[in-house]
Amino acid sequence: MVSILAAMSTTLETYKVVSRRLIPMLFISYVISFLDRVNIGYAKLQMATDLGYSDVVYGFGAGIFFIGYFLFEVPSNILLHRLGARIWISRIMITWGIVSGLFAYVDMIPWGPLPAMFGLPDHEFGLYALRFLLGLSEAGFFPGIILYLTYWYPASMRGRTIASFMFGIAVANIIGGPLSGFLMEYLHGYGAWQGWRWLFIIEAIPAVVMGIVLYLKLPNGPREAPWLTASQKQDVLDAVASSQEHTSETSNHSFRQAFSDSRVWMLTFANMLGVTITYAINFWLPTILREIGVGKQDYAMVGIVSLIPWGIGGGTMLFMARNSDRTQERRWHIAGSLLACSVGLLMFALVDPMPVPSIIALTIVTCGTLSYSGLFWSLPTTLLRGTAAVAGIAMINSITNLGGQIGPEIIGRLRSSSYHPDAAFYVLACFTVASALLVVLATRQRKNAG
Repeated sequence: MVSILAAMSTTLETYKVVSRRLIPMLFISYVISFLDRVNIGYAKLQMATDLGYSDVVYGFGAGIFFIGYFLFEVPSNILLHRLGARIWISRIMITWGIVSGLFAYVDMIPWGPLPAMFGLPDHEFGLYALRFLLGLSEAGFFPGIILYLTYWYPASMRGRTIASFMFGIAVANIIGGPLSGFLMEYLHGYGAWQGWRWLFIIEAIPAVVMGIVLYLKLPNGPREAPWLTASQKQDVLDAVASSQEHTSETSNHSFRQAFSDSRVWMLTFANMLGVTITYAINFWLPTILREIGVGKQDYAMVGIVSLIPWGIGGGTMLFMARNSDRTQERRWHIAGSLLACSVGLLMFALVDPMPVPSIIALTIVTCGTLSYSGLFWSLPTTLLRGTAAVAGIAMINSITNLGGQIGPEIIGRLRSSSYHPDAAFYVLACFTVASALLVVLATRQRKNAG
């Protein structure tokens, strides 16, 4: 018994070293990634007026990112597995940093005959093309990190670990809101440039810098970590191997099996519906805040008020992840978070445009979406391992991220239609309920459900 306790203590000490070395780098990378992905929501407050983008154009442009993401997601994850995390993740960050910076010139880039071929003005085609290219550039980053974490952490530790990494969603919005608002408010007109152009240039630089840092510092796996001793490396390898041995007997080992497991498909569609809500809120929150009376022309104030839902949501996310790891219960933590989100969406539709109740409702929505997001990936990483994990995780993420196209466009089109102005929120509430049901059904089939 003493020897077992000693071994457990040694392993825990090893994982303190691992987490201290890996999580900060991955966390900062994800913050930068998410900031560059959603900062168009703040830029829209100026650029839509400057360039004449309608709600429909903006909604489609914000979401087309995920089409490019979808097309290159699985190939990117396979390349990461073959080339190694260090090279591939750093390549992703440098490339998307460059593309993100090009948004400052969205209406200036000469696209030749392409806009005319699609029957679009140059500035509208530029929005769609750059968002699509940004998706291609970033494809593989998130599922690559999820796959990378399975090289290091056993299933029992992944809930908190993945949530710590995905806390970057909240932090990106906590930092990005005030930062984006400040840049647009106080750099507007500097050098004869609009504030939104400065926003894209300045917020693109960290991605390139972090890409270089990852190339220099990120090991491909435990065996290549220079900051672990030989015995510590073996502790990590043994913990991961033991975790895989104790996953469900029906765990998949091939590409074919990853695509034929009904549970994987249920989780895929559950996450797609959840992602629809996540990005609908991310891309439209600045506009919604302004419309309920927050900072009509004060862009910095919009960013500051956005701290309320994202800050509380981030704290709730970490609490739910810790509680889920402590109890080793996943299903109802995830389903409950989704149902809470549906309550917030319905509440917002009923109280809009009253400022205080609307902000409370949006806070409930962000608490639900962030808590679900932080815990969801603890489910497929226990269903899939080996070759199946490479394809399965990328497949789930690539298909589910199509929800990022659906969510912003639903709001954009319904806002421009003759329907009730809050019709989109009733639709999104139905999506969250359906997502919760699919999670319950998928996990009920598991022998070790929970």
